[in-house]
Amino acid sequence: MTDLLLIDDDRELCELLASWLQQEGFSVRACHDGASARSALAEPAPAAVILDVMLPDGSGLELLKQLRSEHAELPVLMLSARGEPLDRILGLELGADDYLAKPCDPRELTARLRAVLRRSQPPAMPSRLELGDISYSPQRGVASLGEQEITLTLSEGRILEALLQQPGEPQDKQALAQLALGRKLTLYDRSLDMHVSNLRKKLGPHPDGRPRIVALRSRGYYYAP
Repeated sequence: MTDLLLIDDDRELCELLASWLQQEGFSVRACHDGASARSALAEPAPAAVILDVMLPDGSGLELLKQLRSEHAELPVLMLSARGEPLDRILGLELGADDYLAKPCDPRELTARLRAVLRRSQPPAMPSRLELGDISYSPQRGVASLGEQEITLTLSEGRILEALLQQPGEPQDKQALAQLALGRKLTLYDRSLDMHVSNLRKKLGPHPDGRPRIVALRSRGYYYAP
């Protein structure tokens, strides 16, 4: 049974979501504040985390930053009652794999979770991809630039893997979203763009100043060799 960690201060909502997810075949541990969540994460790591932005003892976004520093590839789905675009963008910038506004349909939550979990357990992967001064190990989720190692989130790694496999070839946004998010983009959905932006920041430009990842307006992205 797949173990989930649900972090939300709304106890009634936790009970409702836990009941639904258990019917869908998940095992759910619930925490209602950041302190208990940190303790739970010190135990055997869950398969995925559902994290609310608002917690009684701090911001869920701060907890997300800690999660990403200690568990880079752990799938995290953010929830927010506010649903503000800035919250969504900030959550994705900090490394959330997906984001849902509350109240959400439990069926959509389940579908998003399954998509994230599928991506966290990919089929056969190449042991290492190399192109020029960059290499990427899908199994470790680490990119290397010379002696520098850069830890990537699951979504960032899937994007880089796809781009490195076809350098110089434009990759369609919807195809990349399917790989990185496990779903198609909806209207005004900038989730993929935020993951690419994070990846660009981590990798930086080529030594000669050229961008490594090039955007093609309304089309997609490619890795410039």
